[in-house]
Amino acid sequence: MDFLRPACWEEALAAKAEHPTAVPIAGGTDVMVEINFDHRRPEYLLDLNRIGELCEWEVGEESVRLGASVPYTQIMEHLRAELPGLALASHTVASPQIRNRGGVGGNLGTASPAGDAHPALLAAGAEVEVASVRGSRLIPIDEFYTGVKRNALAADELIRAVHIKKADGPQQFSKVGTRNAMVIAVCAFGLALHPETRTVRTGIGSAAPTPVRAKAAEEFLNAALEEGGFWDSKEIITPSIAKQFAELASGGCSPIDDVRGTASYRRHAVGIMARRTLGWTWEAYRGNAHGTKGGAQCA
Repeated sequence: MDFLRPACWEEALAAKAEHPTAVPIAGGTDVMVEINFDHRRPEYLLDLNRIGELCEWEVGEESVRLGASVPYTQIMEHLRAELPGLALASHTVASPQIRNRGGVGGNLGTASPAGDAHPALLAAGAEVEVASVRGSRLIPIDEFYTGVKRNALAADELIRAVHIKKADGPQQFSKVGTRNAMVIAVCAFGLALHPETRTVRTGIGSAAPTPVRAKAAEEFLNAALEEGGFWDSKEIITPSIAKQFAELASGGCSPIDDVRGTASYRRHAVGIMARRTLGWTWEAYRGNAHGTKGGAQCA
């Protein structure tokens, strides 16, 4: 195994162009596990740790440009107001040591359906900035996941940053695991209210071959909130609406049985999380302090 260590972004792109099979490594929290267990033996490792810009973020007027290697701890500490859903998801990532090393770029590169960042990125409507020696492009998050642990990157491309609109409404994240720490999600659910466009977006993790949105649930809720005048009145959402939203969210996933949980349990849990996160976000939208509860991780 050869170790490539570029000193700048341009060198990294050149190295990736010359060695398209090179596996990028920054935090190493996913790649090193696969290598240590002999599940993967790449010909080249492309170390990105000398490229400082990947660990930087920029808060603009409307969005945040988050470098691919910004650690989860930095998101939690500095971007909670701008990216509340992603900050909540970051809290549930593994251990403090992993949160100090791992970043969103690694989750995206691995593209595991169980990655904690994915539901929050889907709910927020993020865009992934990728680049090669041929140029740069933005990939909408809805188009990024192409299969089980597969993404839309070309062989010579690297993830540079993620662009996420600053939250204009409450966001939530909930995760079910087999214990309360150091756990891969049995399933996860993210929800974001977007009052400026009067829309709701969701994200489901670990309950389908790829991270997915519960689009039928979104369409139902968007129509129900608009037709019922809820955005203006801020009235409590009726139990029947919440129940239908939860059922549609549950139906929007396609889970499997595995060592962490059964498909039927995952469907049930997604419905419960959808109903709860809807309640939490709507209470926050109505101005009630207890609506900020979330980031749950339950046995």
